Amino acid sequence: MPPDTLVSPQRRPGSVSPPARNERWIPAFAGMTSWGWWARRLAVALAFAAAPALAQEAGWHYSPLPGEGDRAALGCTYGSSAETFACLAVRCEDDFTVGLHIHTSREGGDAGQWVLEFDKEGERFPVTAVADGSPYHARIEGEVGPIIEQLKNAGLVYVDPQSGASIDRAISLSGSLYAINQALYFCAPKVSPPVPSGDEVAPVDRQDGAGDEAGQGAAEE
Repeated sequence: MPPDTLVSPQRRPGSVSPPARNERWIPAFAGMTSWGWWARRLAVALAFAAAPALAQEAGWHYSPLPGEGDRAALGCTYGSSAETFACLAVRCEDDFTVGLHIHTSREGGDAGQWVLEFDKEGERFPVTAVADGSPYHARIEGEVGPIIEQLKNAGLVYVDPQSGASIDRAISLSGSLYAINQALYFCAPKVSPPVPSGDEVAPVDRQDGAGDEAGQGAAEE
């Protein structure tokens, strides 16, 4: 066998190995500790998971507006973009009430009279939207519970301004149930356990057995 022929211990005698520089494959993370490798993978995964929605895009998703995130679900018409959009926002307000907002790019703002119609010739809700201090343009006044139930369970909603510039008005409700429930999950105020009035008598023997009654041990003594 010629002296310059390299034989790998894993190869059969007579086979020629690749050039010496290819004899060992060195992975890209060579020299990294196990912790460093996992930390790098975790950082990449978190970067993708934390990437926000880039615009008021069509469909239902969490709000891309600064400071809003998953406290609000935003549903926008077909073809919506950051420049031209028409959306409804279901939001957990600062006082833990549930707000419904109209948020569009039309000239003249969104305050005024609107009609929300579900599916074709389904339930119709005439509403009044007023400007407020939220990042959205106008909040619908009054009781919005029945409207939000329709937003969760119907198939399509038409958003019709009664004056001013027209908009693309149809918003698909596909995915709305999940998005709205996620936004409102932490909206209900926490209910504290009732404070004892002082009239209750705790079981003296502190037993949990069947038949134990408050004060029973004291009475038997």
